[in-house]
Amino acid sequence: MSGAYEFSLAARLRSRWQRYAEDRRGAAAVEFAMIAAPFFFLIFGLLEVCLIFIMTTIMENAVSEAARPLRTGEAQGAGMTEIQFRQAICAEFFEIIDCDARLSIDVRTVADFASTPTGSALDADGNLENDDFMFEPGGPNDIVAVRVFYEWDLITPILSKPLANMAGNKHLLQTSAVFRNEPFGS
Repeated sequence: MSGAYEFSLAARLRSRWQRYAEDRRGAAAVEFAMIAAPFFFLIFGLLEVCLIFIMTTIMENAVSEAARPLRTGEAQGAGMTEIQFRQAICAEFFEIIDCDARLSIDVRTVADFASTPTGSALDADGNLENDDFMFEPGGPNDIVAVRVFYEWDLITPILSKPLANMAGNKHLLQTSAVFRNEPFGS
């Protein structure tokens, strides 16, 4: 009798296992659970990259608009200071980017277009080296390089590790404008 009971128990377990394996209810939930982590990784990574591109574009527009008075000599004629130039750039940010200590400005006169500063403004530890930044808008026909840097805090600390080019999980946004000043006055 015990052999028949064991056979019957084994048959019942095999039958239940077969019904369980053939059951398709909840398959979509299981499949989504398997792809959820990579899916959200891609979505948040894409959003982070999009934000960086949007903020860089806003900065490029702000530098272009704020540098126009330098190019025309209007700023030099009015005695524009670095603080006023910073305010002109900040006015173009549409209050999307905070103008605080994370915004650095370097305006300098260069000898020719080839001597425009192009190297990284980051040191070996990923910190911004802004000790030698200056505000020198130049005179008539001078070549001026305007560089603006912003330390952008990345939103997704773990997922955005490849985007961090600075210490403290930050990404340095940078934009430049190089131009020859117009002849001032006539």
